[in-house]
Amino acid sequence: MIRVLLAEDQAMVRGALTALLGMESDIEVVGSAADGETAWRELQRLKPDLLVTDIEMPGLSGLELAQRIQRHELPCKVVIVTTFARSGFLRRALEAGVSGYLLKDAPAEDLAEALRKVHRGGRAIDPQLAVEAWSDADPLNDRERQVLRLAGEGQSAGDIAKQLNLSQGTVRNYLSEAIGKLGVANRIEAYRLARQRGWL
Repeated sequence: MIRVLLAEDQAMVRGALTALLGMESDIEVVGSAADGETAWRELQRLKPDLLVTDIEMPGLSGLELAQRIQRHELPCKVVIVTTFARSGFLRRALEAGVSGYLLKDAPAEDLAEALRKVHRGGRAIDPQLAVEAWSDADPLNDRERQVLRLAGEGQSAGDIAKQLNLSQGTVRNYLSEAIGKLGVANRIEAYRLARQRGWL
């Protein structure tokens, strides 16, 4: 039996995935979570074989969850199911050790098959995205990405500095580095472009 934990912030999608996987004789949904931090706690409590997660969630994103699983060397494999057909996201997911990356508009039967494949030690990656992922490199480092994401959410340099335990000058340096690397005029344009490419 393949034991699965679902992390998805939209209740209807979470319910639909649970029902869909519940019809498979060899897959059991052992728990679900509506945000990343809850998913992290449930992962440690339930010790599932697979985590099926969205990317965008409150608290921790699906990518941050995957990075944390990788850092703590948990034996759980990660499959991302998302609407984001962005090569930048896939690239970061692969770097975080994700074994599967599927789009929500894929046929329903693809999901169960992908989970079986990943459980056996394989990979299940949307083929079109896999091709694009290597043609569009992400120029940002983790700190620049973090600072740019918070700036794009409307936080001031002072707020960001407090939240990340940095000086305001350091925050401004990270922002100007990101703006320079992306070749845009300001932090708002940098945030928009990075989001569009899947780098945030």
